[in-house]
Amino acid sequence: MKILVVDDEALLVKGTRFNLQSEGYEVITGCNGLEAVRLVQEQQPDLVVLDVMMPEMDGLTACSKIREFSDVPIIMLTAKSNDMDKLMGFDHGADDYLTKPFNILELKARIRALLRRSHAGKQQEQFSNTLTIGSITLDLDARNAYRAGVLADLTAKEFDVIEFLMRNPNRVYSREALLDTIWTYEYRSDIRTVDVHIRRLREKLEENSAEPKYIMTKWGVGYYFKK
Repeated sequence: MKILVVDDEALLVKGTRFNLQSEGYEVITGCNGLEAVRLVQEQQPDLVVLDVMMPEMDGLTACSKIREFSDVPIIMLTAKSNDMDKLMGFDHGADDYLTKPFNILELKARIRALLRRSHAGKQQEQFSNTLTIGSITLDLDARNAYRAGVLADLTAKEFDVIEFLMRNPNRVYSREALLDTIWTYEYRSDIRTVDVHIRRLREKLEENSAEPKYIMTKWGVGYYFKK
């Protein structure tokens, strides 16, 4: 298991890394919120320990940005014990909260608990016939699509298109390739069919169809689903 520890207190980071490594964890470290966001993207840790008060970018902002692309478990560290501060941490996407100075044994216990919970959730996802990327989820059995948990009314062909793109994220497909893969031969002469379906999918599944986050265009090439 890989754990990311981010704090601007060098001695705290050093001690925490040593104690977690002694438990068999792989530990990577950072010293500010900007590094936290970058390291989660690049290293894909199994859990993040994130301080609140840091330079460059504070931990709450970093937590919110991480939540835009990852559901990695996050434990927030803070010198404040006020309940309102804890609520702010949870509102920004934290899973747990620990007040400084903390007992390393308590941190280890909370890490184990969150990792067990996360592992159990991933196992359950493996047995459910759904496909989720970001805020978009497909129920493959019922052939329903959801944006942020809200049912989107897709046609059968629209569902075929989004399922194909989500099963092959970050891979660009030309209009011709999509026609050959998804449509029957009588539509292959009308390349605009693909454009119309992509536009409708953006209207139904993107938060802002004019600035899509998932259903993307590679100009001069085709379309892809961004993961």
